Amino acid sequence: MPALPRLLFAAPMSGSGKTTITAGVIAALAARGLTVAPFKCGPDYIDPGYHALAAGRACFNLDAWLIPPEQIGGVLARRSAGADLAIIEGVMGLFDGYAGDDDTGSSAHIARLTATPVVIVLDTRAMARTAAALVAGLRDFDRRITIAGVLLNRVGSPRHARMVQDAIEGSVGVPVLGFLQRDETLALPERHLGLIPVAEPGRWRAWLEEVRTRIEATVDLDRIVALAGAAPPLDEEHIVLPPMTGRATTGTDPVIAVARDEAFSFLYEDNLDLLRAAGAEIVFFSPLRDTTLPHRATALYLCGGFPELYAESLSANRALMHAIRAAVAAGMPVYAECGGLMYLTEAIIDAEGRSFPMVGALAGRSIMTSRLTLGYRTVCAENDTWLWRKGETLRGHEFHYSTWEGRSAQLPWLYAGLPDALRPATFLEGAVAGNTLASYIHVHFLGCPQAAQRFVAAAAAWRKEMPA
Repeated sequence: MPALPRLLFAAPMSGSGKTTITAGVIAALAARGLTVAPFKCGPDYIDPGYHALAAGRACFNLDAWLIPPEQIGGVLARRSAGADLAIIEGVMGLFDGYAGDDDTGSSAHIARLTATPVVIVLDTRAMARTAAALVAGLRDFDRRITIAGVLLNRVGSPRHARMVQDAIEGSVGVPVLGFLQRDETLALPERHLGLIPVAEPGRWRAWLEEVRTRIEATVDLDRIVALAGAAPPLDEEHIVLPPMTGRATTGTDPVIAVARDEAFSFLYEDNLDLLRAAGAEIVFFSPLRDTTLPHRATALYLCGGFPELYAESLSANRALMHAIRAAVAAGMPVYAECGGLMYLTEAIIDAEGRSFPMVGALAGRSIMTSRLTLGYRTVCAENDTWLWRKGETLRGHEFHYSTWEGRSAQLPWLYAGLPDALRPATFLEGAVAGNTLASYIHVHFLGCPQAAQRFVAAAAAWRKEMPA
Protein backbone atom coordinates (compact mmCIF):
# COMPACT_ATOMS: atom_id res chain seq x y z
CA MET A 1 0.00 0.00 0.00
CA PRO A 2 1.18 3.62 -0.38
CA ALA A 3 3.49 4.98 2.28
CA LEU A 4 1.93 6.72 5.25
CA PRO A 5 4.17 9.40 6.78
CA ARG A 6 3.90 8.98 10.54
CA LEU A 7 5.57 9.49 13.91
CA LEU A 8 4.83 8.32 17.44
CA PHE A 9 5.56 10.72 20.30
CA ALA A 10 6.54 8.81 23.43
CA ALA A 11 8.29 9.57 26.72
CA PRO A 12 10.21 7.86 29.53
CA MET A 13 7.24 8.31 31.90
CA SER A 14 3.83 9.85 32.37
CA GLY A 15 3.79 13.57 33.11
CA SER A 16 6.53 14.39 30.59
CA GLY A 17 4.23 16.64 28.55
CA LYS A 18 3.40 14.29 25.67
CA THR A 19 -0.12 15.63 25.26
CA THR A 20 0.98 19.28 25.17
CA ILE A 21 3.80 18.63 22.69
CA THR A 22 1.70 16.33 20.51
CA ALA A 23 -1.28 18.69 20.35
CA GLY A 24 1.01 21.65 19.66
CA VAL A 25 2.83 19.90 16.82
CA ILE A 26 -0.45 18.72 15.28
CA ALA A 27 -1.82 22.27 15.44
CA ALA A 28 1.37 23.73 13.95
CA LEU A 29 1.35 21.25 11.06
CA ALA A 30 -2.36 21.86 10.46
CA ALA A 31 -1.67 25.61 10.36
CA ARG A 32 0.73 24.90 7.50
CA GLY A 33 -2.14 23.41 5.54
CA LEU A 34 -1.27 19.78 6.22
CA THR A 35 -4.02 17.29 7.03
CA VAL A 36 -2.96 15.42 10.17
CA ALA A 37 -4.57 12.16 11.31
CA PRO A 38 -4.25 12.05 15.13
CA PHE A 39 -4.06 8.87 17.23
CA LYS A 40 -3.61 7.96 20.88
CA CYS A 41 -2.05 4.78 22.25
CA GLY A 42 -3.89 3.01 25.04
CA PRO A 43 -7.45 3.21 26.34
CA ASP A 44 -7.43 6.96 26.97
CA TYR A 45 -10.63 8.97 26.35
CA ILE A 46 -9.44 12.46 27.31
CA ASP A 47 -6.21 13.15 25.41
CA PRO A 48 -7.82 12.33 22.03
CA GLY A 49 -10.10 15.31 22.51
CA TYR A 50 -7.13 17.70 22.51
CA HIS A 51 -5.68 16.13 19.38
CA ALA A 52 -9.02 16.16 17.57
CA LEU A 53 -9.31 19.86 18.39
CA ALA A 54 -5.81 20.48 17.01
CA ALA A 55 -6.29 18.41 13.86
CA GLY A 56 -9.89 19.28 13.07
CA ARG A 57 -10.74 15.59 12.69
CA ALA A 58 -11.46 12.68 15.03
CA CYS A 59 -8.65 11.07 17.00
CA PHE A 60 -8.68 7.27 17.26
CA ASN A 61 -7.20 4.89 19.82
CA LEU A 62 -4.52 2.32 19.04
CA ASP A 63 -4.60 -0.20 21.88
CA ALA A 64 -3.01 -3.55 21.09
CA TRP A 65 -4.40 -5.14 24.25
CA LEU A 66 -8.04 -4.18 23.70
CA ILE A 67 -7.86 -4.49 19.89
CA PRO A 68 -6.36 -7.59 18.22
CA PRO A 69 -2.75 -6.65 17.41
CA GLU A 70 -3.09 -7.77 13.79
CA GLN A 71 -5.75 -5.08 13.30
CA ILE A 72 -3.70 -2.13 14.58
CA GLY A 73 -2.02 -1.43 11.24
CA GLY A 74 -5.37 -1.53 9.52
CA VAL A 75 -6.92 0.90 11.98
CA LEU A 76 -4.00 3.27 11.47
CA ALA A 77 -4.23 3.04 7.68
CA ARG A 78 -8.00 3.36 7.50
CA ARG A 79 -8.25 6.26 9.92
CA SER A 80 -5.41 8.09 8.13
CA ALA A 81 -7.24 8.08 4.81
CA GLY A 82 -6.92 11.46 3.12
CA ALA A 83 -4.27 12.70 5.57
CA ASP A 84 -0.79 13.95 4.73
CA LEU A 85 0.66 12.30 7.83
CA ALA A 86 -0.31 10.63 11.09
CA ILE A 87 0.83 11.70 14.54
CA ILE A 88 0.40 9.21 17.39
CA GLU A 89 0.68 10.10 21.06
CA GLY A 90 2.05 7.33 23.25
CA VAL A 91 0.80 6.19 26.64
CA MET A 92 2.67 6.34 29.97
CA GLY A 93 6.35 5.49 29.48
CA LEU A 94 7.57 4.09 26.17
CA PHE A 95 7.66 0.46 27.36
CA ASP A 96 4.82 0.57 29.90
CA GLY A 97 2.08 -1.85 28.95
CA TYR A 98 0.12 -4.68 30.50
CA ALA A 99 2.65 -5.65 33.18
CA GLY A 100 6.25 -5.28 34.30
CA ASP A 101 7.32 -8.23 32.16
CA ASP A 102 4.87 -7.61 29.32
CA ASP A 103 4.74 -4.44 27.21
CA THR A 104 1.55 -5.43 25.37
CA GLY A 105 -0.44 -2.30 24.62
CA SER A 106 2.52 -0.01 25.23
CA SER A 107 3.77 2.73 22.93
CA ALA A 108 6.68 0.45 22.04
CA HIS A 109 4.28 -2.32 21.05
CA ILE A 110 2.36 0.03 18.75
CA ALA A 111 5.63 1.29 17.24
CA ARG A 112 6.73 -2.29 16.52
CA LEU A 113 3.38 -3.35 15.05
CA THR A 114 3.25 -0.36 12.71
CA ALA A 115 6.99 0.23 12.10
CA THR A 116 6.46 3.81 13.21
CA PRO A 117 9.51 5.94 14.08
CA VAL A 118 9.47 7.28 17.64
CA VAL A 119 10.17 10.82 18.83
CA ILE A 120 11.02 11.02 22.54
CA VAL A 121 9.41 13.85 24.50
CA LEU A 122 11.90 14.47 27.29
CA ASP A 123 11.16 16.50 30.41
CA THR A 124 14.54 18.13 31.00
CA ARG A 125 13.88 19.89 34.30
CA ALA A 126 16.91 19.62 36.59
CA MET A 127 19.09 17.71 34.11
CA ALA A 128 21.58 18.29 31.34
CA ARG A 129 24.01 15.55 30.23
CA THR A 130 21.93 12.89 31.98
CA ALA A 131 19.33 13.45 29.26
CA ALA A 132 21.72 11.75 26.85
CA ALA A 133 21.90 8.68 29.09
CA LEU A 134 18.11 8.45 29.18
CA VAL A 135 17.83 8.66 25.40
CA ALA A 136 20.60 6.07 24.97
CA GLY A 137 18.81 3.69 27.31
CA LEU A 138 15.50 4.07 25.50
CA ARG A 139 17.19 3.57 22.14
CA ASP A 140 19.11 0.47 23.21
CA PHE A 141 16.43 -1.27 25.29
CA ASP A 142 14.63 -2.60 22.22
CA ARG A 143 16.46 -2.18 18.92
CA ARG A 144 13.33 -3.18 16.99
CA ILE A 145 12.15 0.37 17.60
CA THR A 146 13.60 3.35 15.74
CA ILE A 147 14.21 6.39 17.93
CA ALA A 148 14.14 9.07 15.23
CA GLY A 149 14.45 12.20 17.32
CA VAL A 150 13.97 14.00 20.62
CA LEU A 151 11.83 16.96 21.61
CA LEU A 152 12.90 18.73 24.79
CA ASN A 153 10.15 19.86 27.12
CA ARG A 154 10.24 22.27 30.06
CA VAL A 155 13.75 23.53 29.37
CA GLY A 156 14.86 26.41 31.58
CA SER A 157 16.22 28.59 28.79
CA PRO A 158 17.53 28.43 25.21
CA ARG A 159 21.02 27.98 26.70
CA HIS A 160 19.79 25.00 28.72
CA ALA A 161 18.23 23.56 25.56
CA ARG A 162 21.52 23.89 23.69
CA MET A 163 23.40 22.16 26.51
CA VAL A 164 21.02 19.20 26.48
CA GLN A 165 21.01 19.07 22.69
CA ASP A 166 24.82 18.95 22.55
CA ALA A 167 24.85 16.09 25.06
CA ILE A 168 22.26 14.01 23.19
CA GLU A 169 23.52 14.60 19.68
CA GLY A 170 27.18 14.39 20.61
CA SER A 171 26.96 11.24 22.77
CA VAL A 172 24.01 9.34 21.31
CA GLY A 173 23.67 10.64 17.76
CA VAL A 174 19.91 11.10 17.91
CA PRO A 175 18.78 14.47 16.54
CA VAL A 176 17.08 16.99 18.81
CA LEU A 177 14.18 18.54 16.92
CA GLY A 178 13.55 21.50 19.16
CA PHE A 179 12.24 22.45 22.57
CA LEU A 180 9.42 23.96 24.57
CA GLN A 181 10.47 26.26 27.37
CA ARG A 182 9.11 25.74 30.87
CA ASP A 183 6.05 27.89 31.53
CA GLU A 184 3.41 26.94 34.07
CA THR A 185 0.77 28.83 32.11
CA LEU A 186 0.97 26.04 29.53
CA ALA A 187 0.19 23.36 32.11
CA LEU A 188 -3.14 21.71 31.41
CA PRO A 189 -5.54 21.57 34.37
CA GLU A 190 -5.94 18.13 35.93
CA ARG A 191 -8.18 16.42 38.45
CA HIS A 192 -8.83 12.92 39.78
CA LEU A 193 -8.96 11.08 36.43
CA GLY A 194 -6.33 13.16 34.62
CA LEU A 195 -6.77 16.10 32.27
CA ILE A 196 -10.10 17.89 31.93
CA PRO A 197 -11.91 16.83 28.73
CA VAL A 198 -12.34 19.44 26.03
CA ALA A 199 -16.06 18.57 26.05
CA GLU A 200 -16.25 20.70 29.19
CA PRO A 201 -16.08 24.51 29.24
CA GLY A 202 -12.55 25.86 29.09
CA ARG A 203 -10.08 28.01 27.19
CA TRP A 204 -8.94 25.06 25.10
CA ARG A 205 -8.58 26.89 21.79
CA ALA A 206 -6.67 29.77 23.38
CA TRP A 207 -4.36 27.28 25.11
CA LEU A 208 -3.84 25.38 21.86
CA GLU A 209 -3.08 28.58 19.98
CA GLU A 210 -0.43 29.54 22.54
CA VAL A 211 1.22 26.11 22.42
CA ARG A 212 1.15 26.14 18.62
CA THR A 213 2.82 29.56 18.47
CA ARG A 214 5.62 28.44 20.77
CA ILE A 215 6.13 25.18 18.91
CA GLU A 216 6.43 27.09 15.65
CA ALA A 217 9.13 29.30 17.18
CA THR A 218 11.39 26.60 18.65
CA VAL A 219 10.67 23.26 16.91
CA ASP A 220 11.99 22.21 13.50
CA LEU A 221 8.70 21.30 11.84
CA ASP A 222 10.34 20.66 8.47
CA ARG A 223 12.50 18.00 10.04
CA ILE A 224 9.50 16.44 11.76
CA VAL A 225 7.71 16.18 8.42
CA ALA A 226 10.84 14.67 6.86
CA LEU A 227 11.22 12.08 9.62
CA ALA A 228 7.56 11.15 9.28
CA GLY A 229 8.04 10.74 5.54
CA ALA A 230 10.90 8.30 6.14
CA ALA A 231 8.56 5.79 7.80
CA PRO A 232 8.29 2.54 5.80
CA PRO A 233 5.03 1.55 4.10
CA LEU A 234 2.50 -0.16 6.35
CA ASP A 235 2.15 -3.90 5.87
CA GLU A 236 -1.61 -4.36 5.70
CA GLU A 237 -1.65 -7.48 3.52
CA HIS A 238 -3.31 -9.78 6.04
CA ILE A 239 -5.45 -7.26 7.92
CA VAL A 240 -9.21 -7.52 7.50
CA LEU A 241 -11.50 -5.06 9.24
CA PRO A 242 -15.27 -4.77 9.12
CA PRO A 243 -16.55 -1.75 7.18
CA MET A 244 -16.87 1.25 9.46
CA THR A 245 -17.76 4.17 7.25
CA GLY A 246 -19.67 5.15 4.16
CA ARG A 247 -23.12 3.80 5.04
CA ALA A 248 -26.05 6.22 4.76
CA THR A 249 -28.96 5.91 7.16
CA THR A 250 -32.28 4.85 5.64
CA GLY A 251 -34.72 6.52 8.00
CA THR A 252 -35.98 3.11 9.08
CA ASP A 253 -32.83 1.98 10.92
CA PRO A 254 -33.05 1.20 14.63
CA VAL A 255 -32.03 4.28 16.60
CA ILE A 256 -29.43 3.98 19.36
CA ALA A 257 -29.51 7.03 21.63
CA VAL A 258 -26.00 7.82 22.90
CA ALA A 259 -25.35 10.07 25.90
CA ARG A 260 -22.89 12.83 25.01
CA ASP A 261 -22.25 16.06 26.89
CA GLU A 262 -19.89 17.42 29.54
CA ALA A 263 -20.85 14.66 31.98
CA PHE A 264 -20.65 11.78 29.47
CA SER A 265 -17.82 11.83 26.96
CA PHE A 266 -15.84 8.59 27.44
CA LEU A 267 -16.61 6.79 24.21
CA TYR A 268 -14.60 5.25 21.39
CA GLU A 269 -15.44 6.64 17.95
CA ASP A 270 -14.80 3.16 16.54
CA ASN A 271 -17.68 1.80 18.64
CA LEU A 272 -20.07 4.29 17.09
CA ASP A 273 -18.87 3.57 13.56
CA LEU A 274 -19.22 -0.17 14.09
CA LEU A 275 -22.78 0.34 15.30
CA ARG A 276 -23.54 2.45 12.23
CA ALA A 277 -21.99 -0.18 9.97
CA ALA A 278 -24.15 -2.83 11.62
CA GLY A 279 -27.27 -0.89 10.68
CA ALA A 280 -27.95 1.61 13.46
CA GLU A 281 -28.69 5.29 13.33
CA ILE A 282 -26.78 7.04 16.13
CA VAL A 283 -28.50 9.99 17.78
CA PHE A 284 -26.87 11.91 20.64
CA PHE A 285 -28.65 13.33 23.63
CA SER A 286 -27.60 15.25 26.73
CA PRO A 287 -28.55 13.92 30.17
CA LEU A 288 -27.76 17.41 31.44
CA ARG A 289 -30.09 19.37 29.18
CA ASP A 290 -32.56 17.21 27.23
CA THR A 291 -35.87 16.49 28.89
CA THR A 292 -36.88 13.62 26.62
CA LEU A 293 -35.11 10.75 24.89
CA PRO A 294 -34.51 11.11 21.15
CA HIS A 295 -37.48 10.37 18.92
CA ARG A 296 -37.66 6.75 17.74
CA ALA A 297 -34.90 5.63 20.15
CA THR A 298 -34.95 1.86 20.57
CA ALA A 299 -31.78 1.42 22.65
CA LEU A 300 -29.62 3.49 25.00
CA TYR A 301 -25.84 3.70 25.25
CA LEU A 302 -24.79 5.41 28.49
CA CYS A 303 -21.03 5.86 28.29
CA GLY A 304 -18.56 6.90 30.96
CA GLY A 305 -17.49 10.37 31.99
CA PHE A 306 -17.73 12.59 35.04
CA PRO A 307 -21.31 12.35 36.31
CA GLU A 308 -20.03 12.94 39.85
CA LEU A 309 -18.94 16.47 38.88
CA TYR A 310 -22.31 17.26 37.33
CA ALA A 311 -24.43 15.31 39.79
CA GLU A 312 -26.47 18.32 40.91
CA SER A 313 -27.44 19.27 37.34
CA LEU A 314 -28.10 15.66 36.35
CA SER A 315 -30.29 15.22 39.41
CA ALA A 316 -32.25 18.37 38.59
CA ASN A 317 -33.21 17.00 35.16
CA ARG A 318 -36.00 14.85 36.55
CA ALA A 319 -37.94 14.70 33.32
CA LEU A 320 -35.19 12.85 31.50
CA MET A 321 -34.51 10.53 34.44
CA HIS A 322 -38.21 9.65 34.46
CA ALA A 323 -38.05 8.94 30.71
CA ILE A 324 -35.06 6.64 31.19
CA ARG A 325 -36.74 4.80 34.07
CA ALA A 326 -39.78 4.28 31.87
CA ALA A 327 -37.61 2.99 29.01
CA VAL A 328 -35.83 0.57 31.34
CA ALA A 329 -39.17 -0.64 32.74
CA ALA A 330 -40.47 -1.17 29.20
CA GLY A 331 -37.51 -3.42 28.41
CA MET A 332 -35.54 -1.11 26.11
CA PRO A 333 -31.96 -2.43 25.67
CA VAL A 334 -29.66 -0.25 27.78
CA TYR A 335 -25.88 -0.58 27.85
CA ALA A 336 -24.07 1.45 30.54
CA GLU A 337 -20.34 1.73 31.21
CA CYS A 338 -18.82 3.21 34.37
CA GLY A 339 -20.31 6.72 34.56
CA GLY A 340 -23.41 5.35 32.87
CA LEU A 341 -23.74 2.78 35.64
CA MET A 342 -23.38 5.51 38.26
CA TYR A 343 -26.15 7.50 36.58
CA LEU A 344 -28.51 4.50 36.68
CA THR A 345 -28.14 3.93 40.43
CA GLU A 346 -30.39 5.57 43.01
CA ALA A 347 -27.92 8.32 43.93
CA ILE A 348 -24.40 9.63 43.50
CA ILE A 349 -22.53 10.58 46.67
CA ASP A 350 -19.86 13.07 45.66
CA ALA A 351 -16.43 13.64 47.21
CA GLU A 352 -17.90 16.09 49.73
CA GLY A 353 -20.46 13.55 50.89
CA ARG A 354 -23.43 15.25 49.21
CA SER A 355 -26.14 12.95 47.90
CA PHE A 356 -27.90 13.57 44.56
CA PRO A 357 -30.77 11.36 43.39
CA MET A 358 -30.20 9.68 40.03
CA VAL A 359 -32.27 7.52 37.67
CA GLY A 360 -32.87 4.74 40.19
CA ALA A 361 -33.04 1.91 37.66
CA LEU A 362 -30.43 0.05 39.72
CA ALA A 363 -30.67 -0.32 43.49
CA GLY A 364 -27.84 1.19 45.50
CA ARG A 365 -25.65 4.29 45.42
CA SER A 366 -22.47 5.30 43.61
CA ILE A 367 -20.06 6.66 46.20
CA MET A 368 -16.89 8.57 45.39
CA THR A 369 -13.81 7.36 47.27
CA SER A 370 -10.11 8.26 47.43
CA ARG A 371 -9.08 4.92 45.92
CA LEU A 372 -8.44 4.64 42.20
CA THR A 373 -9.38 1.35 40.54
CA LEU A 374 -7.73 0.98 37.15
CA GLY A 375 -6.25 -1.51 34.76
CA TYR A 376 -6.93 -3.89 31.92
CA ARG A 377 -9.43 -6.63 32.71
CA THR A 378 -10.30 -9.97 31.14
CA VAL A 379 -13.91 -10.79 31.92
CA CYS A 380 -16.27 -13.65 31.15
CA ALA A 381 -20.00 -13.18 30.59
CA GLU A 382 -21.91 -14.70 33.52
CA ASN A 383 -25.26 -14.94 31.74
CA ASP A 384 -26.86 -14.95 28.32
CA THR A 385 -27.95 -11.42 27.46
CA TRP A 386 -28.83 -9.52 24.32
CA LEU A 387 -25.17 -8.45 24.09
CA TRP A 388 -23.15 -11.42 25.38
CA ARG A 389 -23.44 -15.19 25.46
CA LYS A 390 -22.68 -16.97 28.72
CA GLY A 391 -19.03 -17.99 28.82
CA GLU A 392 -17.82 -15.50 26.22
CA THR A 393 -14.53 -13.90 27.19
CA LEU A 394 -13.66 -10.32 26.34
CA ARG A 395 -11.10 -7.70 27.22
CA GLY A 396 -11.81 -4.32 28.73
CA HIS A 397 -10.45 -1.77 31.16
CA GLU A 398 -11.68 0.16 34.18
CA PHE A 399 -10.70 3.54 35.57
CA HIS A 400 -12.79 4.99 38.40
CA TYR A 401 -12.82 6.30 41.95
CA SER A 402 -16.40 5.35 42.75
CA THR A 403 -17.87 2.18 44.19
CA TRP A 404 -21.38 0.78 43.85
CA GLU A 405 -22.77 0.19 47.33
CA GLY A 406 -26.13 -1.35 48.17
CA ARG A 407 -26.27 -3.43 45.00
CA SER A 408 -29.18 -5.86 45.17
CA ALA A 409 -28.08 -9.44 45.85
CA GLN A 410 -30.90 -10.60 43.56
CA LEU A 411 -29.36 -8.95 40.50
CA PRO A 412 -27.45 -11.36 38.24
CA TRP A 413 -23.82 -10.44 37.62
CA LEU A 414 -22.82 -9.30 34.16
CA TYR A 415 -19.20 -10.48 34.28
CA ALA A 416 -16.79 -12.66 36.16
CA GLY A 417 -13.33 -11.11 36.14
CA LEU A 418 -10.55 -13.57 35.42
CA PRO A 419 -7.48 -13.45 37.69
CA ASP A 420 -4.18 -12.13 36.38
CA ALA A 421 -0.85 -10.90 37.68
CA LEU A 422 -2.27 -7.50 38.62
CA ARG A 423 -5.54 -8.70 40.15
CA PRO A 424 -4.94 -12.29 41.27
CA ALA A 425 -8.42 -12.99 42.69
CA THR A 426 -11.52 -13.72 40.62
CA PHE A 427 -14.14 -11.00 40.99
CA LEU A 428 -17.76 -10.44 39.97
CA GLU A 429 -18.71 -7.26 38.19
CA GLY A 430 -21.69 -5.31 36.90
CA ALA A 431 -25.32 -6.33 36.72
CA VAL A 432 -28.07 -7.60 34.45
CA ALA A 433 -31.41 -5.98 35.22
CA GLY A 434 -33.86 -7.10 32.57
CA ASN A 435 -32.50 -5.65 29.34
CA THR A 436 -30.22 -3.23 31.20
CA LEU A 437 -26.53 -4.18 31.23
CA ALA A 438 -24.30 -2.07 33.47
CA SER A 439 -20.67 -2.39 34.49
CA TYR A 440 -17.53 -0.46 35.35
CA ILE A 441 -15.77 -2.23 32.46
CA HIS A 442 -15.15 -0.20 29.28
CA VAL A 443 -15.13 -2.28 26.09
CA HIS A 444 -13.68 -1.51 22.66
CA PHE A 445 -15.95 -3.09 20.05
CA LEU A 446 -13.06 -3.83 17.66
CA GLY A 447 -11.97 -6.43 20.19
CA CYS A 448 -15.42 -8.06 20.12
CA PRO A 449 -17.05 -7.09 16.81
CA GLN A 450 -20.07 -9.30 17.50
CA ALA A 451 -21.10 -6.70 20.08
CA ALA A 452 -22.06 -4.13 17.44
CA GLN A 453 -24.21 -6.56 15.47
CA ARG A 454 -25.95 -7.79 18.61
CA PHE A 455 -26.49 -4.28 19.92
CA VAL A 456 -28.20 -3.26 16.69
CA ALA A 457 -30.19 -6.51 16.51
CA ALA A 458 -31.49 -5.92 20.04
CA ALA A 459 -32.47 -2.35 19.15
CA ALA A 460 -34.30 -3.58 16.04
CA ALA A 461 -36.06 -6.35 17.95
CA TRP A 462 -37.25 -4.00 20.67
CA ARG A 463 -38.57 -1.58 18.07
CA LYS A 464 -40.97 -4.30 16.94
CA GLU A 465 -42.06 -4.95 20.51
CA MET A 466 -42.07 -1.39 21.81
CA PRO A 467 -45.32 -0.01 23.22
CA ALA A 468 -47.37 2.00 20.73
